[in-house]
Amino acid sequence: MKMNRLCTALLTAGLVYSASAAAVVITLDFEGIGDQASIDNFYNGGTDSLGNSGTNYGVAFGSNTLGIIDADAGGTGNFGNEPTPDTIMFFLTGSAVLNYAPGFTTGFSFWYTTVAFGGDVDVYDDLNATGNLLGTINLAALGAGPGDPSGSFSNWAIGGLAFAGTAKSIDFGGTVNQVGYDNVTFGASRPEPIPEPATLALFGLGLAGLGFGRRKRT
Repeated sequence: MKMNRLCTALLTAGLVYSASAAAVVITLDFEGIGDQASIDNFYNGGTDSLGNSGTNYGVAFGSNTLGIIDADAGGTGNFGNEPTPDTIMFFLTGSAVLNYAPGFTTGFSFWYTTVAFGGDVDVYDDLNATGNLLGTINLAALGAGPGDPSGSFSNWAIGGLAFAGTAKSIDFGGTVNQVGYDNVTFGASRPEPIPEPATLALFGLGLAGLGFGRRKRT
């Protein structure tokens, strides 16, 4: 009888721990990643392409996925008002793919900025943007903002998606060098709000100042 009670207690504790672990919110703010470095395994127990390492969340990125630092903070980024200064995620070729092998079923959200072009984010139930498509988020162009104090990519909006199934990868797409992402969050439906700057009737030169990019091929 005592053994049965002990087993029941241990099982209950295990379930509570599992539920607690599943409820943990993970936010990738990209701080600490080098300017225009491939993020690679920065969040997966390894490093970015410049040797910087971050918290091991078990999250890996495809080689096209880059970090970029705000020019006002010494980097090359043409953006401002980022949710968590001073680094965001972007891509200069293809699209940015995030892999999370354990999978997630809870809320998924992020902040994004884009001036003249829209974008799209696809969620899949297998790694490397393969398997079943669980959902797509279409991103609207936001126009140029005033920066902090400079940077055309300075208007930010929330993207989020509810889906059935277990997601293991996310394909952040759109026009190369024209869409930036920050505060990618698992386990919460919406990230914390940030101030909304006034919109200016301007066009950005590109997040990395390399001119307008080409749309991703499908």
